[in-house]
Amino acid sequence: MELEVKIRGLMMDPATNQPVVVLKELQGSGVLPIWVGVYEAQAIALEIEKVQTARPMTHDLLKNVLTGLNVHVQKVVVSDLKDDTFYALIWMERDGATMSMDSRPSDALALALRLDCPIYVEDQVLKSSKITSVVSEKSSNEELRKWLENLSDEDLGRYKM
Repeated sequence: MELEVKIRGLMMDPATNQPVVVLKELQGSGVLPIWVGVYEAQAIALEIEKVQTARPMTHDLLKNVLTGLNVHVQKVVVSDLKDDTFYALIWMERDGATMSMDSRPSDALALALRLDCPIYVEDQVLKSSKITSVVSEKSSNEELRKWLENLSDEDLGRYKM
């Protein structure tokens, strides 16, 4: 089952100094942190902050290509978690035919923001992520998980890329 989420924040992990995209369930309290690369975080941050660039960035180009080909992106789904790596699918429709395309979650999220389409996480991914963080992570990462789950709106506004 897919759970709809929103991007609640983009911040730096204080332990690893890596960017983290924080996804939060719309109809629940589940939180999913996904560590991403610096360039991917920048692509997400540019769209969150509605920064206009002089030339199209890669995700803007992809949006323009899809729109030009009359492809409608229905949703993006963080679909799997294997060996601490998240996977995503971009679900698209063209001329009545539905198709999905494998994607890194960071690229799927950057595209979803640009196309204003819904973002989902498979419930098993959310459960697996919680189990993984509780069972196999070091105490500092467990503390980070608890900290992420308890972030307020004011906290999310304090951490900029």
